[in-house]
Amino acid sequence: MITFPQARRIVFGLALASYVLSFFHRTAPAAIADELTRTFSISGAVLGTLAATYFYVYTLLQVPVGVLADTLGPRKLLAGGAAIAAIGSLLFALAPVWEVAALGRTLVGIGVAAAFISILKVSSLWFAPERFATVTGITMFVGNLGAVVAGAPLAWLVTQTSWRGVFVALAALSALLAIGSWLHVRDRPEELGYPAVHVVAASARVPWGRALLRVLTNPSTWPAFLVNVGVGGSFLAFAGLWAVPYLQQAYGMARVEAAQHSSLLLLGVAFGGLTVGVISDRLRSRVGVMRIFVLAYTLSWTPWLVHVQWPLPATLAWFALMGFLIPGFTLSWTIAKETNPPQFAGIATSVVNVGIFLGTGILQPWVGWVLDRGRAAGDVAGAWDGGIALMAGAAAMSAVMTFFVGIRRSANA
Repeated sequence: MITFPQARRIVFGLALASYVLSFFHRTAPAAIADELTRTFSISGAVLGTLAATYFYVYTLLQVPVGVLADTLGPRKLLAGGAAIAAIGSLLFALAPVWEVAALGRTLVGIGVAAAFISILKVSSLWFAPERFATVTGITMFVGNLGAVVAGAPLAWLVTQTSWRGVFVALAALSALLAIGSWLHVRDRPEELGYPAVHVVAASARVPWGRALLRVLTNPSTWPAFLVNVGVGGSFLAFAGLWAVPYLQQAYGMARVEAAQHSSLLLLGVAFGGLTVGVISDRLRSRVGVMRIFVLAYTLSWTPWLVHVQWPLPATLAWFALMGFLIPGFTLSWTIAKETNPPQFAGIATSVVNVGIFLGTGILQPWVGWVLDRGRAAGDVAGAWDGGIALMAGAAAMSAVMTFFVGIRRSANA
């Protein structure tokens, strides 16, 4: 019989693999934006909508997935989600028109929507509570490596092969993850004969509808939600679609060079996520660490608002710094978990997680609409100024909301 640490690594590793894949899908359109535009002959607004279909369905499914994570369990969610993502990837790869590609990306969004909440649920049941922020930081670190691969490496790969071939391979990988998750993931340590890490008293269990109502009526839930709207939304709108076209058109960079910036941004997020989690657990501070990082991230948009002209090494370094500062928002998950009853961890984290994808789903097409209007007026530079201002403004809103984030548990929790 394998030891408990070995079993935990297998369960966590498979859940983490699904999360890495979700991050790849999340940011891949930035590296293949030109190919998608040419293949389907679409405008900036339509491109933004095509990329954002993932986030629309992801947003709608976060709370249902949280409920299912607390009731059905992460094993079935991970296996079923990976199978749906495989179908969506294949449909996206073979799409003859952008509407079919949007349907494929929607299915991918449905499939991978299960990954993040499932891994948070796995973390809450397989790891001690005092390690939750650190484990979440590790999750962000490894997950963002998937996003890094969806940057410069993907931009290079599509010059050697086709973007369609890449997504066929992703479909096969998702199918393998579905099989592996069903065979090896277990919801709780007790299912493999190990003692429970975190025991929830039976008397504390309530129907999921009442649990969701408790989370939604807890005032401490909503400021963290709004932090995610601004920081998560601006981050994924930029890294997931508009960063590469922005650098190409506003700074005259080649696509691979622009994608290197996007990859460094995501690599910075990976290291920042790990750092934020460790610092937060070591200092036993959630709100203070979040506030410092979010404020600094908001200020990091300044060079692009004032049209700084730096040499290439400086812009690469700044993108890495921006990425390092972004994960302050990830403490929203820990705050949601700590300000709500522990048996509602899946629901609470899913509610605040909605903010990330709601913000992205709004910002990606909104920026595209601004760009289309500017191009129609013959003012591409001004259009990019407006798009950057939208994303920076969203970050600023989040900075304000950090002053309303608290970790007091509501009376009915």
